[in-house]
Amino acid sequence: MFILGTRKISAVFTVKRVAFVLFASTSSIAVFAQSDSTPPASVTVQTGDANLSAPPSIGAQLSSQEKPTKANELFAPITKANTPKIYVKSAPSGPAEMDLRQLWSEMKINNPQLASLRESYLAAKATVPQINAPANPQVGLVWSGMPVGSPLALGTAGSNPNVSNNNAISIAQPFQFPGKRSLAANIADTNAEALLAQSEATYLQLGAQLSTLYYSALASQKQLQVLKESVIRLEMIKNVAKARYANNAAAYVEYLNAQVAQSAAEADQFNLERQLQVALNNINTLVGRHSREKLVLKGDVRRSMNLIPTLVELEDYAESSHPSLKGSALQLDAARKGVTLAKKAYLPDFQVIGSSYTPRGPFSANNGALYYQFELDLIIPLYFFTKEKYGVEQAMRNQASAEASDISNRQQVVLAVNSAYAAYEQAKTAANFLRDRQVPQADAAYKVGLTQYSNNGQGFNDLLTAQTQLRSLEIQLALAESNLLQAQAVLLATAGKEPF
Repeated sequence: MFILGTRKISAVFTVKRVAFVLFASTSSIAVFAQSDSTPPASVTVQTGDANLSAPPSIGAQLSSQEKPTKANELFAPITKANTPKIYVKSAPSGPAEMDLRQLWSEMKINNPQLASLRESYLAAKATVPQINAPANPQVGLVWSGMPVGSPLALGTAGSNPNVSNNNAISIAQPFQFPGKRSLAANIADTNAEALLAQSEATYLQLGAQLSTLYYSALASQKQLQVLKESVIRLEMIKNVAKARYANNAAAYVEYLNAQVAQSAAEADQFNLERQLQVALNNINTLVGRHSREKLVLKGDVRRSMNLIPTLVELEDYAESSHPSLKGSALQLDAARKGVTLAKKAYLPDFQVIGSSYTPRGPFSANNGALYYQFELDLIIPLYFFTKEKYGVEQAMRNQASAEASDISNRQQVVLAVNSAYAAYEQAKTAANFLRDRQVPQADAAYKVGLTQYSNNGQGFNDLLTAQTQLRSLEIQLALAESNLLQAQAVLLATAGKEPF
């Protein structure tokens, strides 16, 4: 292909019974195949400027055509007679566009596992007033001396006329020793708060999983973009190879190799699209939506890279504010109160009974004397305090278990923060190295190889290698940035914080 000034050269070449017609201009290259009946090779040189003028625009071509009758009707002035009736219909809602903060909020509300934990907490809180309420009183009615011939009189009951009829009403109210009921209610309330802390810890764990899926999906989107750019670059290489082959300056295998590389990039796109869809389905399930519901993720990976506190600050925050440690501390507090309650079992409970009776039947005239009676009963532990002694031992064992569990939880949280921080530092180093050094170097190598191959046709294999390496490094960079953000989210969740 030769372009000299404003001249346009059309050449016909016959090579091995297949002719290629090359039309060269400053903007495009086109190659057409002809049959064996092509005339001998010839070269035609046109020096005029008429053929180099700009092609007519689409608008000009459309304006030159006669509009159909329907178009004339559509563009005719609207009058009262032909005014159409307009029905306003709301536009269908498109797929939801959500960022990480919105996903966390929706997961907190709609996730069934978190909903179950919330209901368990509310159920535990409902037991507190039940325990703190006093015991129900007992009301009794006593009727002695059945009337003669009464169906309630068994045997000879009521047949002795010298026995008077008596009736009595009694009310019995049991009481626990002061402090027992309130302490038991306090223990139940503490255990309920421990359930709430457990739900918050589960929320952070699910949030870390959600953040991992979110950044993984964003990385898949970035990889798709990289592959699309790779397909465009390979199309450029393929066009250059085609033009050089048409000019007998390159082998046809170079064009085929470029086409094969382009097809491989397109195949990788299909696999990534499937992976992205699977990640979106998992995100939908995690936030409590239908897995096949449309979802569009929005977010800037670079803006999501926040400044992370130091390791010491994260450890201090985790030890003071992590929900898991709050829950273990509440369980330890409840266990200590349980020991106090078990020791109170040695103290007796009691009940008060008040009754009134009169020597007459309940259906007799009110002509008898009315008497009152007061009774105080003590419920004392017997059998040598066996039950109380082992109850205290059980409470003390539970306290020791809670203390060991609290220490273990603190060690595990601090260790998890250390491990997550090390993973974050490693991911940060890898992402910075790829972004600042490897990708720019690979991009420069590809541009040099493309320029060299376009000018003198040398280094086609080097150009393909540079393009493949650039695509690989760009994909690695997308994955490294995703791993960095995932490590950042896991680190903050491990320390007990939300990643935004």
